[in-house]
Amino acid sequence: MPRPKSDSKFRVFMQENLLTMLTVIGVFAGGLVGFIIKNSTGDWTKREIMYISFPGEIFLRMLKCLIVPLLVSSITSAIGGLDLSMSSKIATRAIAYYFITTISAVVLGICLVTSIRPGQGAKIVEKRMESVDKASKVLTPDTLMDLIRNMFTDNIIQSTMFQYRTEIYENTSLPQPLPMEEWDFKPAQREGSNVLGLVMFSVILGTTIGRMREKGQLLQDFFTTLSEAMMTITSWVIWISPLGVGFLIAAKIIEMDSIAATIQSLGWYFITVMLGLFLHGFGTIAVIFFLGTRRLPYRFIAKLSQVLATAFGTGSSSATMPLTIKCLDGMGIDPRVTRFVIPVGATINMDGTALYEAVAALFIAQYREMSYSFGTIVAVSITATAASIGAAGIPQAGLVTMVMVLDTVGLEPKDVSLIIAVDWLLDRFRTTINVMCDALGTILVNHLSKKDLQKVDRLNEEPHELMELGANGHDKE
Repeated sequence: MPRPKSDSKFRVFMQENLLTMLTVIGVFAGGLVGFIIKNSTGDWTKREIMYISFPGEIFLRMLKCLIVPLLVSSITSAIGGLDLSMSSKIATRAIAYYFITTISAVVLGICLVTSIRPGQGAKIVEKRMESVDKASKVLTPDTLMDLIRNMFTDNIIQSTMFQYRTEIYENTSLPQPLPMEEWDFKPAQREGSNVLGLVMFSVILGTTIGRMREKGQLLQDFFTTLSEAMMTITSWVIWISPLGVGFLIAAKIIEMDSIAATIQSLGWYFITVMLGLFLHGFGTIAVIFFLGTRRLPYRFIAKLSQVLATAFGTGSSSATMPLTIKCLDGMGIDPRVTRFVIPVGATINMDGTALYEAVAALFIAQYREMSYSFGTIVAVSITATAASIGAAGIPQAGLVTMVMVLDTVGLEPKDVSLIIAVDWLLDRFRTTINVMCDALGTILVNHLSKKDLQKVDRLNEEPHELMELGANGHDKE
């Protein structure tokens, strides 16, 4: 007896969306368990919280392990598989999209914070934190120059583990303290992959392989195979995501001092940032996507729900990158576009971070009752855009770059401590928007590049077809 069609459709739907539903359930279950534990028991020690987050930490470590080999192999194979003119067209479209969305995010954030004015009348308990003190000991010129230094790495192996950073330190032997601009400085290496350097190296290597044609085919095959192997490993790892994400969120909620008190003290600031992220993600980006594709993005966003849930849970766009590529491959996006646009986007496109930093800087200025001119707002816009490009795709990387933006307004870097209480939560929301923007940008660039990609495919097939015709003609003779 044949099964009803409705039953088969339901089974297909469950097979296609089971992982997505499990991940979303993991997010809500983690949050619910975290609230219940926090409200029903006493204070938890750091070690007890570490035990709770352990499964999530293992999941995050597995994802981060894939970043470097996947990033290098994906970009190199994607660029190497295209000719120079085609890769430059895709790169131009992607960078133009990222630039427009980042500027739009900053402008939207500034419009919201200047109209809502959340800093007026806010009562915030100021805290001193070691991480804030460390972040405050940087200068904006040094940060910008370090960004460029990291792009042009002097050791590609070292770039897989460390980033270059200029450290400044005060000479305590002097009778009078000097301003920070006159402090001594030294080069240092900060732990964490130098993603910008790896991206730059991969783009140059891929371009070189593409120009070498037949001679570079062996290298091209190697990087293509490596990329496919990394995606296979990713397909295994993603089945742990519901469990890992749930434990990460539960541990973070238990760790908070008082959720209600935090939201109450920073309520209007929290609402302003959240409103900005929502309007940008489902308004600005949707309009840009529609203008480019003549289609609304919400159907695609629904298909990205598992990726977005993972981005929220991990708070890292880089860690989510393997899942994003896997999901877009399943949606039929050209792998050459996906493997170039997503790694670059995870590195330089931080719309949520740019919006957040612009809002945060002007919020603190309002809280300190400091007046600011239109020129200051323009300066904040430019600095927030530059800072978002330099922010690493890891949780709470915006802390250091936030110092740059505050310095532009003329505020004390230690004022970052005013908003640090809700930074972890907002960080997850802005990471989700960053990842969504990258994914929609990839779909948009793929749509705009379809004809060019088909032309490249035809050119690549022509020699093979001519050879077959010649062989057939010879047989007939």
